[in-house]
Amino acid sequence: MTDSELVVDLRGRLIETLNDFWDALTEPCGLPEWFGRNLDAWSDTIETRGISEVIDSHAVLIVHVDQRGLFNGGRREANALASIFDGERNRLVVHGPA
Repeated sequence: MTDSELVVDLRGRLIETLNDFWDALTEPCGLPEWFGRNLDAWSDTIETRGISEVIDSHAVLIVHVDQRGLFNGGRREANALASIFDGERNRLVVHGPA
């Protein structure tokens, strides 16, 4: 692992569902084909590590998303997803309208 940050900028990409989120993360995060595409699998990936060599090779993961679609506020799935990010080693940054 390096001291670097892995920054995944998904702004400008409409993410309506968790499946859209997994699709958007697959390539930049190096998620394997067998990745579970659920909140437990994501938690294991970013907290425990050992699933994605790309994520594992960085000290910090930062994911930027727009405040629309899934992240427009109040959606249970988005809240559950956001709670997995610890705010330090793993951060989800939701950007409001410009």
